[in-house]
Amino acid sequence: MPSVRPVSPPEPDLDGETLIARAAALRPMLRDQGPAGDKRGWYGEEIHEAIRAAGLYRVVQPRLFGGYQQDFATFLKVIMEIARGHPASGWCYTLASSHAFLVASHWSAEAQAELFGDGDFRACQRATPAGEWKRVEGGYVISGTFGYCSGSPVSTHFVGAGVVEGEGAGGKRKGLNFIVPRAKYEVLDDWGNEATIGMSGSGSNSIRLADVFVPDRHITSNDVLLTTERMPEGGSPGLKLHGDPLYVGVIGGAYLTEFGAIMTGAARAALDEFEIVIRTQTTLTFEGKVPMVETADTQRIFGKAMNLVDSADGLTMAAVHMVMDQWRAYAENGRRITNDDTLKAWGMAQEACDLACRAVEMLFHASGPRSANGGERMARYFRDVQAYRVHVTAQPFWQTMRAQNHLGLSGGRL
Repeated sequence: MPSVRPVSPPEPDLDGETLIARAAALRPMLRDQGPAGDKRGWYGEEIHEAIRAAGLYRVVQPRLFGGYQQDFATFLKVIMEIARGHPASGWCYTLASSHAFLVASHWSAEAQAELFGDGDFRACQRATPAGEWKRVEGGYVISGTFGYCSGSPVSTHFVGAGVVEGEGAGGKRKGLNFIVPRAKYEVLDDWGNEATIGMSGSGSNSIRLADVFVPDRHITSNDVLLTTERMPEGGSPGLKLHGDPLYVGVIGGAYLTEFGAIMTGAARAALDEFEIVIRTQTTLTFEGKVPMVETADTQRIFGKAMNLVDSADGLTMAAVHMVMDQWRAYAENGRRITNDDTLKAWGMAQEACDLACRAVEMLFHASGPRSANGGERMARYFRDVQAYRVHVTAQPFWQTMRAQNHLGLSGGRL
């Protein structure tokens, strides 16, 4: 192993079940402060400090550099609990904390030691290539604005992407990822204050770089994020350094399961709220006003929604365990992770998200006119899932890609 200075996590014996329980314990605070978070654009310092103190930003951060190095299934359960308290906060938390495993997979040991520092690390990302890249001695000078950088208000670093000419095989274009510390970029004040239909508290601000020098050691290829087709000999830097399949470096399948966890958490939040509504409100029937909870139609809707949410939960966890099996098989015997593997995981996670969204929509429609008021929690949950519905990961072209890949047609490769 390269010579790097280990950083002990704050609580060396902290386990996954405790992390999940701590996330669940934050639910009342997240629920109560949700409206303020939506207006602000992120969950605020009090919740940020509570999440940090609980160790939740370090779930998939390597133990060598101050993390708890839990498996990805544990991470998803933490996400579900936070999103159940406030879906947009779940989105903000997820996209700030998940990229520790990206950095731990693809950057060199020396770069990781530098980036993780004392272990207090969070990184937002914009995966879509953007910006102007100018090659200089020892690295690149990068300028540009990168939109929708979810988790940016709490992040210590930013991971961006770009495409440069002449860096690929045969002088072709090449996709690159870079990382810069917080001092080198500006977080723009362009999120929150109910400016979007939903997920207003997700901290999805734009980030601006102005002639920022990024050294070569902070830049990696993005050719291997979705399959092992172009993986370096012997595997990723993270697999070699940490010896854990978590850091194999093929993140595509896992990426979609994060959204499955967020949407499942949102749907459980809607179930919680619907139960409060039907236990405290009445509805008009031919026999007059009766408690909502006593009507067969309400009971049927609640039961159907519970089925949908449990199915979303189960499908999300099945997808992530399949991804973890792929990582393990590659780490142990070199079994390739293919386009079909990643697209299958993406498809399962996308269907899980759809089930969760359908549950929220059903509960919203059955909650009565009061729940449509702007300040009501059920209205917020409905708006939040609509914001997911327009996200790139929810679009049907992924289904087309899977079919094309299976049929051997052009357009089906990631």
